[in-house]
Amino acid sequence: MRYLRPADYTVSDWSGGRTVQLSIGPEGEQYADRKFLWRISSATVELETSEFTALPDYERLIAPIRGEMILSHNGGEEILLRPYDVHRFDGADLTVSKGKCTDFNLMLRKGKVTGEMRSVRLGSGGQQRITPEMPGDTVLLYLAEGTARVRAAGGAVNGEPSERGKVPELGELPELSVMEGESVVLGPEDYVSGEVIPENTQDVGLELLASDDKGCVFMMAAVRFVR
Repeated sequence: MRYLRPADYTVSDWSGGRTVQLSIGPEGEQYADRKFLWRISSATVELETSEFTALPDYERLIAPIRGEMILSHNGGEEILLRPYDVHRFDGADLTVSKGKCTDFNLMLRKGKVTGEMRSVRLGSGGQQRITPEMPGDTVLLYLAEGTARVRAAGGAVNGEPSERGKVPELGELPELSVMEGESVVLGPEDYVSGEVIPENTQDVGLELLASDDKGCVFMMAAVRFVR
């Protein structure tokens, strides 16, 4: 399990706001090169009307996490998205967005990877276990609201990295305190026990626990290779 703070993210400005790249795969790929397999990001939209960059090689999922947005594709009907409503669409579409907001995005290379995105809401004292669907899935959980505690379940690695990209030693820290805007990532390396990848993921996962009486909301993005 990796623990990412805002200082670990890649930030870039665009004509209508700012994009924060949380994670990209394979690691080290550049968004501008359009060779990446998947990308998870959050963007602020400061224009009332904006047009999405065409990405014909990618499937996209998007959800506002602050404010509302209205999308239309190829001049079609308008689709209202309220906070945490997830919408999937083709990156090749001519997509127009209306409304100032902060959104959460997942991009998936067509024919190479697939995935899903959803919100995970915990009430006061709430707890939930997140279990990957398939061995080798990459799962990122971004804390959009509140504070939380996260601990690895089963064979997943526990701990807090002292530097970006370092995988901590097993048992180094049994539980992480996660603040709004921070992320935890469960990657393929967390499924391995010795040199064995398990046939199922029932014993691997993340336990999420709300830290205060207001509860919390995570955005979860999961990615897997097309088999």
